[in-house]
Amino acid sequence: MLELNPETVCFLVSKAKEFHAKEEVVIPDEPLSPSEDWARQALADHDDDLTYQEFKAAVDDLEPDQQTTLVALMWLGRGDYDEDQWEAACADATSSWTPQTAEYLMARPLVADYLTEGLALLGYSCEE
Repeated sequence: MLELNPETVCFLVSKAKEFHAKEEVVIPDEPLSPSEDWARQALADHDDDLTYQEFKAAVDDLEPDQQTTLVALMWLGRGDYDEDQWEAACADATSSWTPQTAEYLMARPLVADYLTEGLALLGYSCEE
């Protein structure tokens, strides 16, 4: 069912928690206008952050279908979809894929919680 290694997701959860726990990380809740690419602008300030670089490199190293699975997993954990809508979430993520998946994910301050919840809903855990 999950086209992505849960250990990879758990690594990304760890990096996202570490990144968002830093006090200097400020990402707006909503864009000022729909045309603004606010996530990329906000994250550009953190390009030299090692944790951000590790997260981005790990996501960028994934195949596009694995990146879309990651996005669908976040949507599932966020409550946008139910477990029985998993295939629809994956299809929607595939249709909206861009090469900026890492930026899209990291721009959500609760991404670690969403990914953890998504894993749990599919029967996986980051607990050892």
